[in-house]
Amino acid sequence: MPVNWEALVAEAIRRRKAERMTQKEHAALASVSIPTMLSFERGEQTLSLGKAFDILRVVGLIEEGGGKGSQENFVQVAFERWRELVRPLPSDSPARFQHGWYRLDYALEGDLKALEPYQLLPMMREQKLNNTGWPMFVAMTRDEFEPYERDGVLECWLKPAEGGLERRLNDPAHCDFWQASPSGRFVLLRGYQEDGADTFEPGRVFDTTLPIWRIAEGLLHSSRMARVLVKPGKSPVHVKFSILYTGLAGRVLRSWANPLADLFIEGGAARSDEAMLQTESAAGDIEGSLTELVYPMVVSLFDRFGVTGLSKDRVEAEIRRFEKSGMVG
Repeated sequence: MPVNWEALVAEAIRRRKAERMTQKEHAALASVSIPTMLSFERGEQTLSLGKAFDILRVVGLIEEGGGKGSQENFVQVAFERWRELVRPLPSDSPARFQHGWYRLDYALEGDLKALEPYQLLPMMREQKLNNTGWPMFVAMTRDEFEPYERDGVLECWLKPAEGGLERRLNDPAHCDFWQASPSGRFVLLRGYQEDGADTFEPGRVFDTTLPIWRIAEGLLHSSRMARVLVKPGKSPVHVKFSILYTGLAGRVLRSWANPLADLFIEGGAARSDEAMLQTESAAGDIEGSLTELVYPMVVSLFDRFGVTGLSKDRVEAEIRRFEKSGMVG
């Protein structure tokens, strides 16, 4: 039957509001930009079918088949779970990431070992990277912070609290939420380190070096997990990697975290509120190809701030600094 587009859009809006979901949250769940979300809700028919499906899928107006889109579904379910966890928190809680956040996810494609979630946790601890002060997919051992199994996946949420060690968690960059599946699906949600600084207002600065370090760290994490999850003697694992930055509007690009780094680049105000960056590679090639993988993503990200002509050599120099900061290999 012909599709009544106006009625479909109206139903999507009704369902979004019934879920108390903002347009910004809906856009993030669908991995589309806010302008795309606004165009959809105005009933414009210039959107690609794929983006329209992504928006409709979030509110249950598209039936999911198996296989294709599984990683996107995994990420959306994880994001909805995070929203459920932070909903009772005060509006100014750092765990709400009110000034923006970034979401890193990857999928391992290949013949993987059949594991239970509890078997995945020690593997993740063994493969932890020590290149940054707060590693991705951090897995503490204290009861209140230790990852736990939920609906067949490992889940970790570092809820902010007062006093002792918990005081460090009263910062957007440490209130992590992540999920990991034995099927090779991983997603991490984290606020910006810049938004916990005392030298400027939250939501005003976007650092030049932190994205390079974090993208490299995420790629290496995927490579290491592929190494331990693949069945012995099986074909190499392929990695599909994505990172979404939100809350860029109102920020300017500055060399803040490492002001003495070779990558001293400053840009203007962000020209868009979001940036979705993606790449893919054979897992075994990642460690030796970090610059080739990271560089195009950083170029695309910095372009949002009006920076052009970024040299690959400068990005490579920063990646070398990242590698020397810990134990890579």
